[in-house]
Amino acid sequence: MVKWIVLAAVVVGLVVLGLAVRRVLTRLPRLQRAALRLQQRQDQAEDLQRVALAVQERAETMQQQVETMQERVVLIRAKRGAEE
Repeated sequence: MVKWIVLAAVVVGLVVLGLAVRRVLTRLPRLQRAALRLQQRQDQAEDLQRVALAVQERAETMQQQVETMQERVVLIRAKRGAEE
């Protein structure tokens, strides 16, 4: 009698384990697609970060050019003021 109870408990445990494994296996394709989408988004984010860095560097360069041009305008105006 005890053997049958133990055997039944083992069988029930195996059935529950089998059902759990089945649920996981049926979700694997969706999980793989989701992981692929996340990887693509990460790649896009890294690309955008590189672009943003390039834009920032260009903006800093342009700011330096603007400052240089402003200094030149001040010098030209000062020179014109001295000539008049």
